[in-house]
Amino acid sequence: MKKFYVTTAIDYVNAAPHIGHAYEKIAADVIARYYRMRGYDVFFLTGTDEHGSKVEKSALAAGKTPIAFCDEIAETFKQSWLNLGLSFDYFIRTTEERHAKVVQSLFTKLKEQGDIYKSTYEGLYCEGCEDFLRERDLDESGNCPNHKKPPRKIAEENYFFKLSKYKPLIKAWLEENPEAVRPDGRRKEVLNQLNDPELTDFSVSRSRKSLNWGIDIPGDHDQVIYVWMDALTNYITGAGYLTDDEHFQKYWPADLHLIGKDITKFHSIYWIAFLMAAGIPLPKQIYAHGFITVEGQKISKSLGNVIDPNKLVEEFGADAVRFFLMSGTSFDQDGDFSRHEFVRKVNAELANNLGNLLNRTLKLIENNLDGKIPDAKPEHDLREKANTLHAVFDSCMEKLEFAKAVEAIMAILDQTNKYINDEKPWTLFKEGKVKEASEVLYTSVEMLRRVAFQIYPFTPKLASDIWWQLGHDDNIEVLGDSDRPDGFFDMIPVGQKVRNTGPIFMRLEEAVKS
Repeated sequence: MKKFYVTTAIDYVNAAPHIGHAYEKIAADVIARYYRMRGYDVFFLTGTDEHGSKVEKSALAAGKTPIAFCDEIAETFKQSWLNLGLSFDYFIRTTEERHAKVVQSLFTKLKEQGDIYKSTYEGLYCEGCEDFLRERDLDESGNCPNHKKPPRKIAEENYFFKLSKYKPLIKAWLEENPEAVRPDGRRKEVLNQLNDPELTDFSVSRSRKSLNWGIDIPGDHDQVIYVWMDALTNYITGAGYLTDDEHFQKYWPADLHLIGKDITKFHSIYWIAFLMAAGIPLPKQIYAHGFITVEGQKISKSLGNVIDPNKLVEEFGADAVRFFLMSGTSFDQDGDFSRHEFVRKVNAELANNLGNLLNRTLKLIENNLDGKIPDAKPEHDLREKANTLHAVFDSCMEKLEFAKAVEAIMAILDQTNKYINDEKPWTLFKEGKVKEASEVLYTSVEMLRRVAFQIYPFTPKLASDIWWQLGHDDNIEVLGDSDRPDGFFDMIPVGQKVRNTGPIFMRLEEAVKS
């Protein structure tokens, strides 16, 4: 069986999750569900990044120990993702004992072979970025452009990783594997960074005088392992490196690392260099997606526009949130959350387009065909169009073009709605043309059955409800296998009893009022 290993960036636990965090996690879940339906053995990893000065300070401000603070916030993240219907296979925390052992083992290996050495460094450190900045990186006010605060000038003795040794190898890897970092614009950014002579060896530890909350360095209690070697290593820890060799051999290398565009350098340069140094196979692809803004503004506590995904789920349901975030904009670009646009789009496409088509089709079958799927054949041209759109859908999903994939689904629904409106099966029944009317309705349920498969990764509960209303007793979630991936080209059984239990998706205004 083919495998697919997808990871998300792990979230820093200095604050509760917001809609920006949810965006990436939903995307990873869409990918995981899509490949499971195609018969792949999928491993989906997400989790939390729990060491570092920001966590230490946040814990102190909350009057808690760092581990107690991490336990609380990590559980909040995990529960948020469950509320959104995420199907992750493992939720990793960097405070796990097995992770510390993997990080320490990697550090020791690289130190023993000369890729990690001790030196003194003086520079401008941004706590928000967890990275050192150069003067030219700062904005006109002398602030970090991402966090709008001035970096601190620090000087201390640290352990450094010999990035200079691996830069040519990383550059060659990127040039030989154009799909290794996507979208292509971000790959070019990384290549430009590799050509920068100022990108050189970097710190992989911090002195306990400046940071105490971290993983111990074996044999040197005065230092702790710095965040990027700690955080990035979660991807191999989660896969079973040094703890479950069978699992690791099965799933590594990762097929896809999903990350935000602001941490492209760390994944496409630092992480690749660590793996090269350790002799571990490289991931197949790193995809750096855009951000989610709110009403055109960057998400910020100071602006008061942080949106809790749990509250959105409470108000509108997980499927609506998932659908809007994945269909609203191109995944490689920044997208925007607007409450007005959210309600408009979800109502138009899920309640009106999909919901109305299902409801009126099943009503006509119940009223005229004893509630059973008729013995008929689907209309040839519409079926061929659906087949063509399915190829488009698959291509878009493989390229992570989620908005375009949803457009293909909506195109099938639009064409089916037009077909029913043109053929008018209700009139055909009145005229005694049962065979002709039956063909129209069979075609409609066939298109709906196919749409259920395609929309499942985006809206799993909605798809399962459609599946059940069409009369199926099996589980749409487990139909994919290597011999019959996704079941798209199967046919709905003649004589199957449909279950019309009313509108499949309530308009959001109604949900708000209730």
